[in-house]
Amino acid sequence: MFTRRDFLQYTVNAGAALGLAGYGANVTRALAQQKLTQDDLLKFDSKGQVTLLHFTDVHAQLMPVYFRPPDTNIGIGDYAGIPPHLVGEEFLTHFGIEKGSPLAYAHTMVDYVELARAYGRLGGLDRTATLVKAIRAERGDDKVLFLDGGDTWQGSYTSLKSNGQDMVDCMKLLKPDAMVGHWEFTFGEDRVKEIIDDMGYPFLASNIFDNEWDEPVFESTAMFEKGGVKVAVIGQAMPYTPIANPRWMFPKWSFGIRPDTLQENVDKARADGAEVVVLLSHDGFDVDRKLASVVSGIDVIVTGHTHDAVPQAIEIGSTLLLSSGSHGKYLGRIDLEVKDGKVVGHSSNLIPVFSDVIQSDPEMATKIDEVRKPHEAELNRVIGKTESLLYRRGNFNGTWDDLICQGVIEQRDTQIALSPGFRWGTTLLPGQDITIEDLYTETSMSYPSVYRLEFTGAQMKEILEDVCDNLFNKDPFFQQGGDMVRVGGMSYTCSPNADMGGRISDMRLMSTGEPLEADKSYVVGGWASVNENVEGPAIYDLMEKHITGKQVVNLPDQPTVKVNM
Repeated sequence: MFTRRDFLQYTVNAGAALGLAGYGANVTRALAQQKLTQDDLLKFDSKGQVTLLHFTDVHAQLMPVYFRPPDTNIGIGDYAGIPPHLVGEEFLTHFGIEKGSPLAYAHTMVDYVELARAYGRLGGLDRTATLVKAIRAERGDDKVLFLDGGDTWQGSYTSLKSNGQDMVDCMKLLKPDAMVGHWEFTFGEDRVKEIIDDMGYPFLASNIFDNEWDEPVFESTAMFEKGGVKVAVIGQAMPYTPIANPRWMFPKWSFGIRPDTLQENVDKARADGAEVVVLLSHDGFDVDRKLASVVSGIDVIVTGHTHDAVPQAIEIGSTLLLSSGSHGKYLGRIDLEVKDGKVVGHSSNLIPVFSDVIQSDPEMATKIDEVRKPHEAELNRVIGKTESLLYRRGNFNGTWDDLICQGVIEQRDTQIALSPGFRWGTTLLPGQDITIEDLYTETSMSYPSVYRLEFTGAQMKEILEDVCDNLFNKDPFFQQGGDMVRVGGMSYTCSPNADMGGRISDMRLMSTGEPLEADKSYVVGGWASVNENVEGPAIYDLMEKHITGKQVVNLPDQPTVKVNM
C-alpha cells in the first residue's frame, strides 16, 4: 500500500538523490525523471467502494504544458494563511514537501525555471486518459465516477476555431459521468445547448434558472450506483458568470450561489436514497469552503474555478473539499468507504500528470492529432522569442499580461492599459520561441476586441476598487471570480485587508511618476469588455503584430503594484 506520506517521502529522496538542492546546470530531464515512474504516480491508498476522479479547468489544453503556479494567493479574514492561500516555501513547509522534488515543481513557483527544465511539462489529455483508464481497470469501472469540473471547452487556438468541438470530441473518449460549466457559456446559449445535446453525459447546474419562468435550465442532479453504493452528483456552475462574462451571450439565464436551492437538492437526493452526496462545483475554493459550513448533507465537494491545487482533500466539518488544479496538470482522486449509508473512511490525493513519465494513450493521441491537424501549420508558426519567463497566474500582474499591456499601449497609443485577471494561460520559459498557439493560450476568447477610451482618475480608482472587492471581499459569497485586473502604464498600492473604497491608493503614471488626478482624463486601452458591440482589433491580432515587431521579448523589471498587508 502506497500512502500520501510514502509519496512525499519518495519525492524528498528523488530530489536528494539528484542533487537538486543546488539545482546544478548539468541536471538533465532524463536524470530527473528516471527516479519517477508511472506506477509510482498511480500508487494509492485504495479504500472502500467508491472512487471519485476529478478533472477541472483544463482550458482546452490538449497538449502537455508549462504552467507556473502563483507567487501570490492572498486569503482574507478567516481564510488568511491557510490552504489554498499558501504559496512558495510556505506551501512546501505546510505540506511537508522537499524543495527540488517533483511535487515542489508541480505545486509551487520556487526555482520554477530550473525545475521546469529538469522535470518537463505536465498535462496532456492523452496522459490523463492513460491514468483514468488505469484507475478504472484497477478499481473496476463499476466503482469509478469521473467528474469534469468545467472550463473545459475554452482557452486555445483550436477550441476557438472549432467553437469548442475539438474538446467535445476528445472528452467523449474520456467518458466523464457528468460536468459543470463556466467559460463554456461564452460560446453562447445556442452553442452550449447544441454541444450538451451531443455530449452523451449530463451537464449539471442546480443554480441556473430561466429568467422568464424561474425554472431550472439544466438538470441539477445525476444518480449513480458505484460499488453497490448510491451516489448523487449535484452540479454547481460558476455563480457570477453573468458578471464575470458577457450577460448578452446568455440573456435568458440567471445564476447565483443559491444555497437554499442547493440544500433542497441535497435533501431530495437523500430522500431518493443517496448514500453519498457529491457537489461537482465551479464556485471556487473559498466559496465552497463556506458553502460546506452552511449546507448540510454534502459528503464531498470537488471544486474548480480558482485553479487551486492542494495535495489532498481538506475536511470542513463532515465534508471533504478537493480542488484539482488546472490546465490538465493534475488528476484528483478520492476513495470513499461507505457503511450503513454513511461515509466512514476516505483517502485522497492529486496525481501530478508528468508528461515525460506517463505513457500516451494511443486512442486519445490519435484523436488529438486528428483535431489539431487542420491547424498544425498555424499552431507552430513562430512569431517571436522570449528572453523573459512569461506566466500569468497570481493575484497581481503576471509577465504575460505585462507584455499584453505593453502591446496595447504601443499599438493603440494609450497612456494606460488594462488586461483582465484571467487565471487561464500557460507559461513560456526564457529562450523559448513564441508561437501562434502560445499567443492564443493567453487570448483565445469570443469577445476579444481591444477598446480605446478615456477615463478620469476617479473612474480608474473606481474600476480598481470594484475588481479588488471582487477578489478580497471578506465574505467569499461576494467574491465574483478572477484575479486583480492587470495594469500597464500606471502603478498603485493595494491594501487587500482594507474596506471597500480604501484598498487602492497612490495611483501614478509610470511615464512621468505623476499622481493620477481625479478629474483629469487619461487614454486607456483594454480588452475582454463584457459590454456588447465593443469596437477595436482582436487582442490576438494586436499582439501578433506587437510580438512580430519586437521579435525578441525582454520585459523590464518594473513592478506596477505595491501590496500592503
